[in-house]
Amino acid sequence: MHILFIGYGKTSQRVAKQLFQQDHQITTVSRSLKDDDFAQHLTQDIQQLDLSQVQPIDAVYVLLAPSRHNSQSSIENYQQTYVDSVQPIAKALKDHPIQKIIVVSSTRVYGESHGERIDDDSETIPSDEQGHLLLKMEQLWQQAYPKECVIVRPTGIYGTSVTRMQKLAETTKTYPNIHWSNRIHIDDLASFLAYLLHVEHAEKSYICTNNQPIPLHEMILKIQRELGLPELVLESERETGKRIFAKRMVGIFKSQLKGY
Repeated sequence: MHILFIGYGKTSQRVAKQLFQQDHQITTVSRSLKDDDFAQHLTQDIQQLDLSQVQPIDAVYVLLAPSRHNSQSSIENYQQTYVDSVQPIAKALKDHPIQKIIVVSSTRVYGESHGERIDDDSETIPSDEQGHLLLKMEQLWQQAYPKECVIVRPTGIYGTSVTRMQKLAETTKTYPNIHWSNRIHIDDLASFLAYLLHVEHAEKSYICTNNQPIPLHEMILKIQRELGLPELVLESERETGKRIFAKRMVGIFKSQLKGY
């Protein structure tokens, strides 16, 4: 198959490499130049995407992220990156024989924030504008490709750096409440995304998480103890965040997921 990656960051690179090793042809699109020797790379603005000179595309992965260097507000950045990009990408793909399009979204489309349990059957009711924009993106892709579109909603992605958590461990003296954290290792996410390409009767959407929700203060405490740092004090038993579980992913993806 000829597979197109729109957005080519750390996750896309891992998925593309796996699929190349399965003898698929890889083409990638991003704002900056890439040098993977196994892929044809197009440096293009997705708002003016031109795929007219590209060989017929069978499958597409859409993994976009707002630019960190953009001076626009977060909401404007989300609107431009996720929502406004759907129409020009779909237009560029209209003459290609797309069999599957896998769009990476976020569990931000679930608005619960008091420790509730969330799974694939939970209703998507965002609580902030960014969540609403991500849900709008999902809906637009599902309208454009009602049979071919699969939405993947990862929780927080980890695995590329421990610097942030170490910094929290060094600086956190107190923590205000029990805040549930849900994560997925970047290698597990990449493996699941690659696996989805070959799922014949995929669901419309999948949560992607390691099914180990844990209070964030406990994660910080664990690092503090490992490093011999002063231990934080939990100020309140009030719960925030949500506990997220991936039922559909676990049902089809038998790989052993990485834990914390």
